[in-house]
Amino acid sequence: MTTQHGYTAEPTERIWTIPNLISVARLLGVPVFLWLVLGLREPAADWWAVGLLIASGVSDWLDGKIARALNQQSRLGQLLDPAADRLYIAATVIALAVRAIIPWWLVAVLAARELLMALVLAVLRRRGWAALQVSFVGKTATLCLLYAFPLLLLGSHAGAAYAETARVAGWAFVFWGSALYWWAALLYVVQARRLLAGADPAMG
Repeated sequence: MTTQHGYTAEPTERIWTIPNLISVARLLGVPVFLWLVLGLREPAADWWAVGLLIASGVSDWLDGKIARALNQQSRLGQLLDPAADRLYIAATVIALAVRAIIPWWLVAVLAARELLMALVLAVLRRRGWAALQVSFVGKTATLCLLYAFPLLLLGSHAGAAYAETARVAGWAFVFWGSALYWWAALLYVVQARRLLAGADPAMG
């Protein structure tokens, strides 16, 4: 990671950093989100759940800014940050499928991507490589999906004035985000192949 002074800051083994604490707080919000969406199943609770997703998205941006500003990049943070993103997406997708807001085939499409990535990372770790660098495409895909599912949740409120608009916008983000999600996965596969072949992953 390149700093403002022009050198590359290597991630450290530090645990107790502000970005890591923010990531842990994001992870703790996942069961709260599931309780709001599946436990209460009320429009007011759905709005609280959407607020929690928004807070998670803002904190995701914030912990990256803090890590760079205070030079608190860590290996743990490189694991916690994408893990929180994936858990929120998984929790949201499963909750919406249980409530019949989205079809189960969409769950399968996103789950297949995660299985592919798990396989790629397992092969890399077996060869002694660490986690892959998160790509811009992957981050964009995650943001699209994090926009999509709250909109679909609000679009399920029958009779609400905002429901139809939220549902249309939500499905637009779903299709765009899912396509980018798989595109990012293919880019990670290419990067992994270059690592395993001994090539520079930043080239090409």
